[in-house]
Amino acid sequence: MWNVNWLEVILAALAGFMVGGLWYGPILGKAWQAASGLSDDDIKGGNMPLIFGATFVLNLMSALMLAHMFSANGNPGLRTSTMMGFGIGLFFVATSVCVNYLFSRKPVKLMAIDGGYWTLIYTIMGAIFGAMG
Repeated sequence: MWNVNWLEVILAALAGFMVGGLWYGPILGKAWQAASGLSDDDIKGGNMPLIFGATFVLNLMSALMLAHMFSANGNPGLRTSTMMGFGIGLFFVATSVCVNYLFSRKPVKLMAIDGGYWTLIYTIMGAIFGAMG
């Protein structure tokens, strides 16, 4: 049941980590920072080794569960795995983030940035598992 390919899991977690670096860096970093209400000093004052280390571990945990889910369902292939990753990202993760943001009174722009990130990450992870599985 937990027959997963650890290379796939690590690659999927790394992909999530790298896409996050681009998404929250050169692609949407300034828009995210403004929507989050964080100043340049807030960003510089963060414990980046802790943030990056924890982020990778959390991506690894997500990738492991996704790998288990695909393995338990007979490794459904590239198209289905990609679609399942997209569905999980958009309809489970992004919607959950948005519910929290609604109650926290966060801007819609922040919901779109963060929800879009999670949808993209899970879609890419699904594609990796589908292509390698």
